[in-house]
Amino acid sequence: MTYKAFIFDLDGVITDTAHYHFLAWKRLADRLGIPFDEHDNERLKGVSRMRSLELILEKSTKTYSPEQMHEMAERKNDDYKELIAEITSHDILPGVAEVFAWLKAKHYKIGLASASKNAAFVVERLGITRDFDYIADAAKIPNSKPAPDVFLDVAKAFNLPSSMCVGVEDAAAGVQAIKAAGMFAVGIGDPAVLYEADLVFPSMAAFDSKKVAG
Repeated sequence: MTYKAFIFDLDGVITDTAHYHFLAWKRLADRLGIPFDEHDNERLKGVSRMRSLELILEKSTKTYSPEQMHEMAERKNDDYKELIAEITSHDILPGVAEVFAWLKAKHYKIGLASASKNAAFVVERLGITRDFDYIADAAKIPNSKPAPDVFLDVAKAFNLPSSMCVGVEDAAAGVQAIKAAGMFAVGIGDPAVLYEADLVFPSMAAFDSKKVAG
């Protein structure tokens, strides 16, 4: 298969902002008196902000209105943006620059398919906005991962069939989204977790572009 585009997730693939998400959700859970730890946080990886909030509130004995939930989600987002305001290019994960340089030299399209509505802000802080040919706007994507919508949005922007795109993810929900989109799925992390991926590398530093692109 001849691929024309590589579509990357953001958190855990290009930069590790997952810890900041955890801290922001932890702040919210503590305010609500809901137990929340790193194990609970694993369920939130790769899913939307509102779905993450719903998962946290499963442990609550109270019922909240949609308006209250919207306010909670906004409060969490404000905390998250405060935490990530100081990130720089030094926060780009090892291997990313080398992979992007190789892809650009071979004239592949590079897209970003993040569930985060702050993706463009984070990419700007990292100083790599120009490295992307297209950045999906999560606020305009109907269904979040594991639905394929965000990956299909990037493929549509590139005017390419899904079969010509490679998706790169670190979360199981993300890999499921890539496969649902009909794309070749590359997992970054633990093969036992990302078992649905077509190919798995332990990190971006170990990413072998030639093994994927042929």
